[in-house]
Amino acid sequence: MIAERLQAVEAEIEAAKKRRARVSKDASVTLIAVTKNHDVTAMREAIDAGIEEIGENRIQEAKEKFGTLERNVKWHLIGHLQTNKARVAVALFDLIHSVDSEHLARAIDKEAGKIGKRQDVLVQVNLAKEESKSGIYKEDLRSLLDVVDALPNLHLAGLMCIAPNYDDVEKCRPLFREMYEIFLKTKEIPFHDANIKYLSMGMSHDYAIAVEEGANLVRVGTAIFGPRQY
Repeated sequence: MIAERLQAVEAEIEAAKKRRARVSKDASVTLIAVTKNHDVTAMREAIDAGIEEIGENRIQEAKEKFGTLERNVKWHLIGHLQTNKARVAVALFDLIHSVDSEHLARAIDKEAGKIGKRQDVLVQVNLAKEESKSGIYKEDLRSLLDVVDALPNLHLAGLMCIAPNYDDVEKCRPLFREMYEIFLKTKEIPFHDANIKYLSMGMSHDYAIAVEEGANLVRVGTAIFGPRQY
């Protein structure tokens, strides 16, 4: 069943790429399978069906799975990260999507330095200014980007956003469109060391629109695994 759902999601991503009007139809999209509240057996099934990148929201859950998965994949932290969990996050994750403050950036940099790692990170933007979501506001983005770029043990690789959970998913489109414009402008900034290549946006309910509007990382859980196991 997971393999069938995965095939359907991949087909929808390809269809969405063909519908692009403002973005290259050939630009690649990486699918991150979000495994929050799904067990290692389900994760293995998805990986064996072709998934190469997985996303986790919670540090403790990821830590427990990391030692028993027995599969070689790229690990993404897509949930909010508390500074006191930075040490574990740096040890586990290849890419941290959710840097949203200078305080957090410095904590990650410090822990990465301790183990001799350059930690790839994205800066999370709260474009809709939702109080319930993490992320820096658009008007404060540049200053945080400059901080992250200057930290020696961080490598700034792009941006992430989460759209509001609208009943009418088309309402996400203007936000994704604006986020893509911010992404393009960010790519033009003459950073010291950053390589702005990732725009992480889109989840199970809105990933097709996100792809149409320029996402190149999408974070999909329920559409692959079915309802979460609580």
